[in-house]
Amino acid sequence: MNSYDALAKVYDRLNREVDYVAIADFYEKVFLCYGARPALVLDLGCGTGSMTLELARRGYDMIGVDASAEMLAKAYERMWSEGRSGILFLEQDMREFELYGTVGAVVSTLDCVNYLTGNGDLDRCFSLVHNYLDPDGLFVFDVNTPYKFQHVYGDNAYILEEEDGSIYCGWQNDFDKESGICRFLLSVFAEEKDGHYARADEEQTERCYSREELTLALKKAGFCDIAFYGDLSLGAPGDNTERWYIAARCKKD
Repeated sequence: MNSYDALAKVYDRLNREVDYVAIADFYEKVFLCYGARPALVLDLGCGTGSMTLELARRGYDMIGVDASAEMLAKAYERMWSEGRSGILFLEQDMREFELYGTVGAVVSTLDCVNYLTGNGDLDRCFSLVHNYLDPDGLFVFDVNTPYKFQHVYGDNAYILEEEDGSIYCGWQNDFDKESGICRFLLSVFAEEKDGHYARADEEQTERCYSREELTLALKKAGFCDIAFYGDLSLGAPGDNTERWYIAARCKKD
């Protein structure tokens, strides 16, 4: 698994354009479509807690799981800055996480599932999600699509820049179509208080999963009523869709 420890300080600034309110609205639309109103929700791969806190503001009891201690430290800071308490943040791997009981829903935002790169990782994660869901509980997550890996990432390089010049990020992709593995080499330069720039280098790896692979893994873990969406309005995915939003119901005997 990847760790975002080196990027934790600038992660939120690099993801400033992510509309967590819209994504939370989507989750609630899915809950409604499935006739669910979960009281306790697990945010799997919660990062700095943006989605965890957004759902907490809407009245859900929340648990956040992430493998990065630095990310979770930021999540706690954000929770306390809002005057909140009671959110349980756990430093755990998505492939090996443990909870104290079951939850009504599990959400996973911003392609966390693509970070399950090893053989068997997807099955292990989905099996644990199923294990810790209530009967008829929901699993809602998103992934980068094969189209995005091949046509957007590929072997391309990007430069990301904050409008005020406080952060620069060099992003080099290396996608192996045969293995489905995409490596991202990131170099982030963030301006310090004294005007100098601190550099953080990170290598991240994602795996491209087909719709068939994801469906098979979900069914194998015990999920049913699987739906693929192409946008946050519950639209159907198309050939050029860059992100799939996937929902499934936990079936237990």
